Amino acid sequence: MSVMIRPTPISGFPEFLPAEQILFGKILATIRQSFELYGFAPIETPAVERKDVLTSKGGNEREIYALSRLAAAPGENPDTDLALHFDLTVPLARYVAMYKDKLAFPFRRYQIQKVWRGERAQSGRYREFYQCDIDVIGKGDLSLLTDAEIPSIIYQIFHHMRIGPFVIRVNNRKILQGYFHHLGIPTAHQVDVMRLVDKLEKIGTRQLTAELMAHMGLTESTAGHVIAFLDHRVSNDEMLAHLRSLTHINDRFAEGVRELEIVVEGLRTLNVPEDAFRIDLGIARGLDYYTGTVYETILVDYPGIGSICSGGRYDDLASFFTEEQLPGVGISIGLTRLVPRLIEAGILKVGSATTAPVLVTSLEESRTREYLRIGTMLREAGVPTEVYFEKARLGEQLRYAHTKGFTLAIIAGERELAHASVKVKNLRTGDESTHVLHDLPQTVEEILRASA
Repeated sequence: MSVMIRPTPISGFPEFLPAEQILFGKILATIRQSFELYGFAPIETPAVERKDVLTSKGGNEREIYALSRLAAAPGENPDTDLALHFDLTVPLARYVAMYKDKLAFPFRRYQIQKVWRGERAQSGRYREFYQCDIDVIGKGDLSLLTDAEIPSIIYQIFHHMRIGPFVIRVNNRKILQGYFHHLGIPTAHQVDVMRLVDKLEKIGTRQLTAELMAHMGLTESTAGHVIAFLDHRVSNDEMLAHLRSLTHINDRFAEGVRELEIVVEGLRTLNVPEDAFRIDLGIARGLDYYTGTVYETILVDYPGIGSICSGGRYDDLASFFTEEQLPGVGISIGLTRLVPRLIEAGILKVGSATTAPVLVTSLEESRTREYLRIGTMLREAGVPTEVYFEKARLGEQLRYAHTKGFTLAIIAGERELAHASVKVKNLRTGDESTHVLHDLPQTVEEILRASA
């Protein structure tokens, strides 16, 4: 006798119901269209990479899922040298290094795939999720205008998603590095200081001061200077003026300020509204491979959701795979993490559980072929349509239509079909009208347009 297995969800591996999945797909399409609007080409890399590739750029081995077989032939080791990728940056580095002689540079790619991380599952954080990445990779060098173009794409995506006001916060890590050096913080400790600085909003100035003193050995005075520098909140032009007044600090600081000025000027030229971006010296991005411009995007009315898109510039993408200098800049949207939080906050609304706006009901079993022809006629006109096949009363079929969220129901009994006509019921308004079958596609399209 077979054993019944009770189905239970796996922590950190989300599943959406159809209405949620349809909404997710629409957002995915918006992101893809925005990427392609700027000339980015799609690539897809395998879900698995060799372990040595994944750990080459500092991947946390405790978060990497390795692949093995459940069983192996006698004498064989079930373990493999493969593992699931935990992000799309390492696979991109390997991809560019392998195909650099076949790619046109600057190489503009987008990549939308699932990634896997063995971290503790919690609200807004999953072990399996979609990432939507764009990167521009240069050969030898890469224009700073690219650093301005990237946030203009962020603006386009979230503007079209209609998720309310948001701000793209921009900084340059060279400014922080120069200022930290000015304060006497050793270069070897600066990345660790930036990781702590990145927590400022979460832990507040008092705790950050304590951690800088306890973990980095900073004096209370030095920690206070760091906090005061980061927490300077003024307009973009005022911030640039403030930073220019400090460029005498050192060359690194001055270089970062010049780069930031170019990015801000580019954002304005690209028509990104002034209230949609802000210079924020507290944005550090804790990952050590960022070397210049960095970004984080937050919702103005829902800051608790955290960053909804982040990224930045790195000097050398593929140093572990090639000696050729390949600088780049890019961003990532963790879409599986983002969408549920936007739904929970009421920012995104879940709609219908069907991709077809029209349901053809079935009243007479002997007329099934005609119902199928009606469905085919609408589909050939480009109208997504479902035909109801099961034996059920009209009321039950209409309840099914309401539950799934159809807009229109096509109803045709003996009387209608005898006169080559059908009834079209608008399920949103309750209106019902009779139309000649020959004109049905045009009629349905007009009603759907009016209902949009």
